[in-house]
Amino acid sequence: MSNFECLSSRIAGLESVIVAFSGGVDSSVVATVAARALGDRALAVTAVSPALATGELDGARAVAQAVGIDHEVITTSELAREGYRANGPDRCYHCKTELYEQLVGLAERRGYQAVVSGANADDLGDWRPGLRAAEEHSVVHPLLEAGIGKEGVRALARELAIPSAEKPAAPCLASRVPHGTRVDPAVLARIDTAERSLKQRGYEILRVRHFDTRAVVEFGERELECAADPDEHGRVIALVHDAGYEHVEIATEPFRSGSLTAHFVGRFGR
Repeated sequence: MSNFECLSSRIAGLESVIVAFSGGVDSSVVATVAARALGDRALAVTAVSPALATGELDGARAVAQAVGIDHEVITTSELAREGYRANGPDRCYHCKTELYEQLVGLAERRGYQAVVSGANADDLGDWRPGLRAAEEHSVVHPLLEAGIGKEGVRALARELAIPSAEKPAAPCLASRVPHGTRVDPAVLARIDTAERSLKQRGYEILRVRHFDTRAVVEFGERELECAADPDEHGRVIALVHDAGYEHVEIATEPFRSGSLTAHFVGRFGR
């Protein structure tokens, strides 16, 4: 059985689903398969909060329209949760608890049988406290259950001609803040402003790491080569200064996903 057939069978067996939908490649694959397997009994829901980067909602809407799934938007209030604002190693647990409480409540009110996510098999080898929140709310992970990792997800996205097949990962803005530094709307807005300015300049893979008044900009390998040009280096620094940072550095090593959480893997369980 192919990956597509495996996913289709699993999702069809759920009868009706709400997809936790960011518009990234993982949730887009799940949403596409759900739309084909269940038609109007599948609904994609995107959560909006100050932690969502500018442009991500528009991207999610475009993908939902392209793959033919009904799409709705909700507002989540993770910043009202002290555990989230405190920004400990379990921050994502509090974020996902807020999300899944809302999605499960929506499913119960509307008569959907399950909430499904885009978690994939590679997430089991990473620091993902949000999986504990998913387990507590009986969220189904079709990709993970099928043993499909990130490479398999992207291959399936290309096969299904999903617009986000090559979309870089775009975790919430709070992922740029070191654990132990409190998260608030002003911090998230400053990060978003800095990253949006750099994206408008043409950079795609980047993170602006927040250290109070100091920012460290991490670029993908191709972007880092571009920013190494002396004139361009100065423009990057100026744009991030304009976002509100007093001190700005450009990291000398290329961006690596999960660099702020790598040392937690295997220490605290999921």
